[in-house]
Amino acid sequence: MTMARLIQSGWSMSLLFGLLILVLVNQPVMGQTSVYVGSETCAECHAQQVEAWRGSHHEMAMKHATPQSVLGNFSDQTLPLDRKPEGKASRFFKKGDEFWVNIAGADQIFSDFKISYTFGVYPLQQYMVEFPDGRVQLIPYAWDSRPPEQGGQRWFNLYPETTSVDEFYWTNAGQNWNFMCADCHSTNLTKNYDAKSDTYNTTWSEINVGCEACHGPASAHLEYVVKASNKHTTTELNDEIHTNTLMGFDRDLRVAVKEWIALDGHKTLKPKSIQPTDQLQTCAQCHSRRTQLNESKDHVKGAFLDKYRLSLITPELYYHDGQIYDEGYVYGSFLQSRMAEKGVTCTNCHDPHSAKLTIPEEAVCSQCHVSPEYASSQHTLHEVDTEAAKCTSCHMPETTYMQIDPRRDHSWHVPRPDLSQHIKTPNVCTGCHEDKTAQWAHEVLTKRFPDSTYRQQHFGVAFYADSIGHKAAPDALSYTAQDASLSDIIRASALTRMAGNTTQNTLVALARAVKHDSELMRLGAIEGSSGYGWPERWQILSPLLNDPVLSVRTETASVLVVYWPQMSLLQRDRLNKPLREYIEIQQFNADRGFGRSNLGNVYRAMGEMDEAIAWYQGAIEIEPYFANSYVNLADLYRSQNNEKRALQVLQQGMKAQPNNSALPYSAGLAYLRAGEMQQANRYLKQAAEMAVENPHYWYVYGLALEKIDVLASSKALSAAFLISGNPQHLYAQCEVLARNYQRGEVANAFDRCTQQLGKIVPSEVISQLKLQVSN
Repeated sequence: MTMARLIQSGWSMSLLFGLLILVLVNQPVMGQTSVYVGSETCAECHAQQVEAWRGSHHEMAMKHATPQSVLGNFSDQTLPLDRKPEGKASRFFKKGDEFWVNIAGADQIFSDFKISYTFGVYPLQQYMVEFPDGRVQLIPYAWDSRPPEQGGQRWFNLYPETTSVDEFYWTNAGQNWNFMCADCHSTNLTKNYDAKSDTYNTTWSEINVGCEACHGPASAHLEYVVKASNKHTTTELNDEIHTNTLMGFDRDLRVAVKEWIALDGHKTLKPKSIQPTDQLQTCAQCHSRRTQLNESKDHVKGAFLDKYRLSLITPELYYHDGQIYDEGYVYGSFLQSRMAEKGVTCTNCHDPHSAKLTIPEEAVCSQCHVSPEYASSQHTLHEVDTEAAKCTSCHMPETTYMQIDPRRDHSWHVPRPDLSQHIKTPNVCTGCHEDKTAQWAHEVLTKRFPDSTYRQQHFGVAFYADSIGHKAAPDALSYTAQDASLSDIIRASALTRMAGNTTQNTLVALARAVKHDSELMRLGAIEGSSGYGWPERWQILSPLLNDPVLSVRTETASVLVVYWPQMSLLQRDRLNKPLREYIEIQQFNADRGFGRSNLGNVYRAMGEMDEAIAWYQGAIEIEPYFANSYVNLADLYRSQNNEKRALQVLQQGMKAQPNNSALPYSAGLAYLRAGEMQQANRYLKQAAEMAVENPHYWYVYGLALEKIDVLASSKALSAAFLISGNPQHLYAQCEVLARNYQRGEVANAFDRCTQQLGKIVPSEVISQLKLQVSN
């Protein structure tokens, strides 16, 4: 409601002043820092928006556990477990108006825990327990809030396979609200973690996602309202409003495109112009996969990477072609899209207050895709008005998370079954037509769209080539990183995957990236330069130590500090400021093992070994199941020639975290250095079998076996090649057989190996291997 309409609706000046006085007593005046006033204050003037917000995912993001907010059935319900100590099941019950659960705790003993908060609303609701040290933890059970006919109105176990050594066990860090969830599910959140006592005193202005979570603190807006209301005429008031569109706020949440126009030869409307907006970065705070760096920077008016480290298109989160795999929370997908490039923002499709679509789903796309062709069966290849004919069915496929929560991919990929044949990515065609092949789908699309420009080379091929160690991958990634037709997040992701490469094209791509306007590109160059040592890496990255974006300069400092002993005093001086900022980020995240372990890495690089050991040990203390802390501490002891202490740490780690393959692998290497081959092979085998898809573990295990069992060595090296597709692994297998050539099984294995290798390497390589045998 505009101020003019507000006055015309009968709002008195006395009421407006009363609101202002209520909120601003002893608060800063106009021009100083604005403060939070609460959503109920907003409701006084913005009833329509607040009414849309009530009951939404934002309003229900988190609540105190009350009869009004709790959806689950706590009337003495039980849920059998797949793994239940003493054969027990968890029980949900009430004590008066309080909600309780009887569940196995960190010690695996069943105890009663009070439910303090609800978390979310649909299609599932989770519940949280608050502990005396300030931790708030999500229990592993959720209430299916869907209607019974959809399988809902039941309890279910979100993580039935987790044990107490898993990060996502309910009492562990993966289910900790203070770190994992709070910044997005509450308004004006301050974590308030104390590293010395390992406790929290987390605070918020509103327990849920209120108006000011998106708009920012509103006290200056209220003051603006009163001052604008003093205008003597309606004309003066309207002039004031039109010239001060932010009305006391500092965030501009309007859409980027005010007018979409039709151009000859185009079937889709184009933006007349694209205006700067704060909307995307505001939404991205929560609708992205990222790590929080601090609570002091402004990710909206400044750079997003000043406050958050955005996850790129990594194999852990996305398929090689950029489709969602793990939970990406939309933003990383959206940045890949043509929509983002053209100025589309969230509220072009979604109402910001209800979070629902602004118009029916079938009409959302036709706002811009105006050609009748898009709605025809000639385009959709399916009968009109069916589920299969919807735009979203092919261009926004769903992936179900948390067992019952389907979420759509916001990268709007064009279906590419041809890619599926080669790089093992899913496609929507065979996702529905399960009895058909990707080749069939490719032929159908080729026949229908023979002139489609979408069948050009795809970045996913380069990403896949890198994943299998293909010899052409380094150059393919370099070209992808320099392809200006691709989105910045794809190009940045190509840069990170260049890690370890040192080709001429790699160097050219890095040199261009560190000077690029995109902060994502500059960020990607940091990891992409890891193949270079000192001083080349300093020459490539040192300009980024003065980067205007926090993530870029601090990550640069974190990778260059490892060369501390080689640096001159001047170079160390250049590193100091961004390194201090990096340390502050890790201290902010010292409630997690990775934060403390990162601090240990910094102090170790600087030669402050006692400080490094203290941080590694601190990481182990607060998160004993975090394997990296043990590996890093053991490596520090190894660097001090204290192999005995290193092995003790690794043994401690394997006991605390028996499911991590890095620990037995490190132990195997330690025994290998000590010359204890039997123990070394035992742990290397364990690591390879645990990380069955890690070719490097099989490769090292195979080499270690050579002097004990040649055929077993050959088999392990063959496994490395089968996983990686890397010809070097197959060559190593043939070379081991050549070095240990003898008649019988070894000879037969050598012949099979060289025949296989001969299909992918020059004939001269095979001749050299056979020459080893003849000698």
